[in-house]
Parts: sequence; C-alpha cells; structure tokens
Amino acid sequence: MGVSSDEQLLPRLLAGEQKAFAELVGAYQGAMMAVAYAIVGRRYADEAVQDAWLAVVRSLAGFQGRSSLKTWLLSITANTAKARLRQNRRTVQLDEQPAPHGSVGAERFASDGHWLNAPQAWHEDSPEALLSAGELRECLDKTLSSLSELQNSVLLLRERQGLELEAICNLLDISLSNVRVLLHRARLKVFATLEHFEETGQC
Repeated sequence: MGVSSDEQLLPRLLAGEQKAFAELVGAYQGAMMAVAYAIVGRRYADEAVQDAWLAVVRSLAGFQGRSSLKTWLLSITANTAKARLRQNRRTVQLDEQPAPHGSVGAERFASDGHWLNAPQAWHEDSPEALLSAGELRECLDKTLSSLSELQNSVLLLRERQGLELEAICNLLDISLSNVRVLLHRARLKVFATLEHFEETGQC
C-alpha cells in the first residue's frame, strides 16, 4: 500500500469505517506478525499483534502523518512486543535448526545475494517458473520454518515487506551487522532449497 493509498485510507479510518480498518489489517498484518515474531517468538506473537491493534485503535486519532502508516504500525507493534518481554532484554541468537538441505557456501554468491553461477538447468526453467510449483512452495515453507525466529522475520521484512536494513535494525533493536548476518544465512538456506529442488525435483 503506497503513500497515496495511506492518504486515502486515513480519513476513512478516522471516520470509523469498518471496511477501511479491514483493508488496513489485510495490508499490514503480515508485516506486524513478522516484527512480533522476531521480538517475542512464536508463542506470544499473536498476542503482541492483538495488543498492537488495540493500541492502533486508541491512538489513530493522534496519528500525525510524519511517517507512513506502515512505519507507524510497525513501530507500535515493536513497542507492544517489547512490553510483553517485561523488561527481559532479548539476546540475539544466530543459532537455528538445520535446514532440510543445510546451506550452500557463501562463496557461491555475490554480495547482493545473487548466484555467481546459477544452478545448472536454470537455462531451461526460469526461477519464476520453479517458484510457481506447489511442491517447491512446500519445500520453501519447510526451510522457512527451520530458520530461527529472527532469521525468518528479517528475511520476510526485507524480501516480502521491502523494509530497508536500517528500519529492521530500529524495529528489532539489533545491530546492522547482526541484520546482515541473519539475512545472509537465511538467504543461503533458501538458495540451497532452490538448488536441491532444481536438481532433484523433490524436497
């Protein structure tokens, strides 16, 4: 949802239009869950996001528009999630469960995360075609579920939500170097799944 959509949505929200609120939830619930998941983990993420929506309803009239609705919502989510920790500072964990096919060597990728040499048969099937396969989606879901909570959230916030790395740092209270490590490790495991599927046609 772009800035123009935010500008159109805000007056409807302030007027109490239920449909507008439903659109807001549909647009930003996923990003809010990713933030909460990173801060409080799977067990409390739903509760943290519920807290955030309550805070949004209470605070909406005071929204000044100095940031986008998305930035404002994610900041509220981060604050409500942190409140659920009851002052217990989260230690950033870089450990994770083994992915189904492990990882692939970092030396095989450029600094932007793209292949230096693409998997062998990708000249026949584009990555887009492979990603359309239901079996591959299942494989990727398994890989994502094997990532640590922070890795999973950083990957989703960067790749699916398009947040800048600095914004992720601010939301999750972790350093830029940690964000880079988390994102890099997550990408390597996703790439390993893609390569294995391309080579074998199986998870």
